[in-house]
Amino acid sequence: MTNSLRPAWLNEVSFDDKGLIPAIAQDAESGEILMVAWMNAEALLETAQTSRAVYWSRSRDRIWRKGEESGHTQDVIELRIDCDADVILLKVKQHGGIACHTGRVSCFYRRLNTSTIEANWDSVDPVLKDPELIYK
Repeated sequence: MTNSLRPAWLNEVSFDDKGLIPAIAQDAESGEILMVAWMNAEALLETAQTSRAVYWSRSRDRIWRKGEESGHTQDVIELRIDCDADVILLKVKQHGGIACHTGRVSCFYRRLNTSTIEANWDSVDPVLKDPELIYK
């Protein structure tokens, strides 16, 4: 999509040298951060047009419509951009109660435990559904 065909608001977004911008998905009701992903211009435009979360999958090297395999889609309630225009915030309604591919509510399920000599990351949120049952 050339700049002349883009909506004006999209031209204000500061994508990195790979054409990507970090995108934070936040539960619109609880405020919990669910996940961080990436968007390119196409994903951001489709998200804005459909009110469904669409990301760029770096591992698959393609557009990724959240929930296309798992059914755990995200309805976008609101889109925001930070002061430098280089991070997108999506306030979403998470369907299925699971945002993480590990079967948890949030991708941020590990907390740093510094109470021992060797600090380590502890899993503090439960798996709600076995990922092997989600992704076939």
